[in-house]
Amino acid sequence: MLTGLTLALLLAVMVSLCAGDLWLWPTAWSGDAGKLFVWQIRLPRTFAVVLVGAALSLCGAMMQALFENPLAEPGLLGVSNGAGVGLVAAVMLGGGALPGWSLGLCAIAGALIATLILLHFARRHLSTSRLLLAGVALGIVCSALMTWAVYFSTSLDLRQLMYWMMGGFSGIDWQQGWLMLALLPPLVWGGMQARALNMLSLGEVSAHQLGLPVWLWRNALVILTGWLAGVSVALAGAIGFVGLVVPHMLRLCGITDHRVLLPAAMLAGGGVLLVADIIARLTLAAAELPIGVVTATLGAPVFIWLLLKAGR
Repeated sequence: MLTGLTLALLLAVMVSLCAGDLWLWPTAWSGDAGKLFVWQIRLPRTFAVVLVGAALSLCGAMMQALFENPLAEPGLLGVSNGAGVGLVAAVMLGGGALPGWSLGLCAIAGALIATLILLHFARRHLSTSRLLLAGVALGIVCSALMTWAVYFSTSLDLRQLMYWMMGGFSGIDWQQGWLMLALLPPLVWGGMQARALNMLSLGEVSAHQLGLPVWLWRNALVILTGWLAGVSVALAGAIGFVGLVVPHMLRLCGITDHRVLLPAAMLAGGGVLLVADIIARLTLAAAELPIGVVTATLGAPVFIWLLLKAGR
């Protein structure tokens, strides 16, 4: 399974580097056009797409084990919306004059603040279901704040920001490399936590009986998902359904052991989001679709199917 997913991801990477307004075969990558379009534009974008897809899928796999809910996904805890509030606040307070790197930091700060609020509830030793509801409520509050800010704003930057929050990788270059690097260590560490997640997937009581400090691990994983979601939003905006659909589909394929599920989710998530990005780039000749629209279009029917299946 992992070998097949790796080969599929490599194929998607190859197509992503070749595809565009000007199709460039690998033999042309060393030419002037290849140096510009492939190495300076398409390669950093492809790298960012794969990392964000892997991060969102890893978050989804961890949250579904942590909350014992197959419908859990990164945006469910309100962390993604918290990052959006950080961006809105930065644009409003900075008057649209802040550099791009500072907007990224504000998005990460907003996500971490949302994570700290969740940890405040977690310290009260709430049950997993109550913590999940707290995350949903936090997401609703953050969404309302963003909507009010944009509705009463005359700033073009805020309205463009709402378009950006639909998700997209246009404009990604090596200047965002620090955000890509910020995803790598958490991805590596998160991918190594299969033992704890295998215990947590059995339920809090069973995990505690097996000797796992549930409260400590729950806090650590909430912080990890907050960081991954915040950096992903800072890099590409809000992208839904990847963290929900990919891990759940892998489980339907019989992969339940997190020693296999976690790396499979990262590989599949990177590949799925890369295919969606290629579709977003090539569907329209004169414009680029927001990748959030593509993932929602592809993921919504699957989500409805999962809901119907869960209700049986």
